Amino acid sequence: MVQAIIFYILAAVVTLSAVMVISARNPVHSVLWLILAFCNAAGLFLVIGAEFLAMVLVIVYVGAVAVLFLFVVMMLDVDFARLRSGALRYLPIGMLLGAILIVELALVASAWTFGDLAVAARAAPPASGLTNTQALGVLLYTDYVFIFQAAGLILLTAMVGAIVLTHRERTGVRRQDPAAQRARDPSTSIAVTRPAIGAGVETAVDTGAGARQDEPA
Repeated sequence: MVQAIIFYILAAVVTLSAVMVISARNPVHSVLWLILAFCNAAGLFLVIGAEFLAMVLVIVYVGAVAVLFLFVVMMLDVDFARLRSGALRYLPIGMLLGAILIVELALVASAWTFGDLAVAARAAPPASGLTNTQALGVLLYTDYVFIFQAAGLILLTAMVGAIVLTHRERTGVRRQDPAAQRARDPSTSIAVTRPAIGAGVETAVDTGAGARQDEPA
């Protein structure tokens, strides 16, 4: 009874968080709702006894993927108002794709059944002497090793792409040139001026109104 109550509470929070992820106007808020959904999904894994998956979900997705999303959203400074302004043009195409996806999901749900192998796998007891973590490790690195490595490469590509996007050249940003700084000498770096009364130093330097220290006043 207690386990069922915990399950329904966590499932309700996960569902609410998932809805807020796609409905929040601020992308930073969407990422924070996503983190909340991940944490409660980890709680669901703990309820069914999959403690390793729960820890992986928290460490990998909350500690790396969600933070990466937040880092990219905050660093790119994307003008989301301008992106939303042209969304109505693509609304018919989006509705068409959404309808096709719903029809496909309905067809899959109506025709899906448990196969004989799946029933046998569900009924089979776990291997003796293996913990949950060991059993998952054996399964990942034997039967699904290529899929596991491919998923790692996809995540690596996403991380490299995020780094490249944040290091793009921006206009209007002041940057240092160490070579030019080391090549400067006092004759090109220092200008002692005598600006006229009421004139600023920058005005005197730009217009040439001031005299150098070694010139007669």
